[in-house]
Amino acid sequence: MANPVTIIIPSLNPDEKLLDVVESIAEADFSRLILVDDGSKAENRVYFDRALEIAKGADIPAVLLRHGKNLGKGRALKTAFNHYLCDTEGCVGVVTVDGDNQHGIEDIKSCAQALVKRPDTIFLGARDFSLEHIPPRSRFGNRFTSALFRFVCGLRISDTQTGLRAIPNSCLMDFLDLAGERFEYETNMLLEMKAKGFPFQEIPIQTVYLDENKSSHFNPLVDSLRIMRVLFRFLASSGASWLVDMGLFTLLQFLLRGIPITASVFLSTVAARLCSSLLNLALNRIVVFRQRGNLRDSVFRYYVVCAVQLLASAGLVSGLLHSLGRAWALPVKLCVDTLLFLASFQIQREWVFRKG
Repeated sequence: MANPVTIIIPSLNPDEKLLDVVESIAEADFSRLILVDDGSKAENRVYFDRALEIAKGADIPAVLLRHGKNLGKGRALKTAFNHYLCDTEGCVGVVTVDGDNQHGIEDIKSCAQALVKRPDTIFLGARDFSLEHIPPRSRFGNRFTSALFRFVCGLRISDTQTGLRAIPNSCLMDFLDLAGERFEYETNMLLEMKAKGFPFQEIPIQTVYLDENKSSHFNPLVDSLRIMRVLFRFLASSGASWLVDMGLFTLLQFLLRGIPITASVFLSTVAARLCSSLLNLALNRIVVFRQRGNLRDSVFRYYVVCAVQLLASAGLVSGLLHSLGRAWALPVKLCVDTLLFLASFQIQREWVFRKG
């Protein structure tokens, strides 16, 4: 009986390695195979034809979807997802596989088998980036994006660039609606997992890099910046609100310089935080966390956090200024609120604006 999983292989300008991948998949007896030619050169298209012949010889239903021009891996995946969703009969989901033979057949089968056992969970193949043979650009790129995901999104994913992903039918429609045409699309998929609360699990896989990973189309500089652009919206709202808060605090400190330090700091902090919090609440809810509905609970939780943060800010700043003097008001305020911001961001993400 065929494995009830469809294999998806997007590829750009493949070579013999694609045939090795398809041969191993044919021997594993999966239900279906979807190949996507993402605008390959004419001389490379022959490998797709040969791959179809291999699948046909193994009696595995296979289809080739072709882009007239290179549209990016994200678009290639969405093309395959859309085709698959037209007929999901007999399959619990799909497994995406890179066409450069970096994913061993045993690892592909492990992800597929895990999906069959738990068809409501996404499984991600996770490589070990601590090994000595890992190319520096891959080690840096993955560690950098993993750290960003952990801090900004609260997602603990050890391999953010993995192309080996087992995705159940229930998640594919949501992924099909995501923005992103190139490598940022795979990042958006991880963000959607967090936003929608999709269960996921990492499965350790072999860490294979052929020819120093020269076949990879991942540009560690350009594509990392493109990925970071997706994450920066989480910080932009806080930056705008922080500027409003600091500006009003500084102005009020000047206007209230004739009253005692404790009173002036408290009044300045309250007034500045009230104005900046209204701006921050609107931006975080609509732009950053994109929450809809449940406004009352979100507002209540938001201002509980604001009240605690306000009291902590006023208490710490006034205490430090009693020791250092009023002249240090701005740098002290900057340091204290930066630390409180880091804590506040985590709480807002996980409690105030949580979805569901």
